[in-house]
Amino acid sequence: MAKWKTPADCRYTKTDEWARMEGAEAVIGITDYAQDALSDIVYIEPPTVGARLKAGERFSTVESTKAAADLNMPLSGEIIAFNSALSDAPEKINADPFGEGWIIRVKPSDLTELEALMDAEAYAKYCEERG
Repeated sequence: MAKWKTPADCRYTKTDEWARMEGAEAVIGITDYAQDALSDIVYIEPPTVGARLKAGERFSTVESTKAAADLNMPLSGEIIAFNSALSDAPEKINADPFGEGWIIRVKPSDLTELEALMDAEAYAKYCEERG
């Protein structure tokens, strides 16, 4: 059994972000692998709602007791919401990275980019290779 959760309804980046389509919106966060590697998350920089970013561009930074990490867009689009609950409780990312710990909602500009991301099986293998 895999050590980290990799829900099948998400697509994954090599920089450990996930994206899940909900209607016309993409919900984006960091993976279980990433939150585990970072350890106790203490702060997340609120991204700019309304910003239009390309896949791979930085949208935020997350800080933990161990390190800080940039968060990159898994797909191009406009940030339409930030999970403001994380401002007061960033530890939600550690507790539930695919649920209450979601970070942003995006209106994607190119859905074909989603297909270029890893599926759950490929991402799980990628995580295992890194240890």
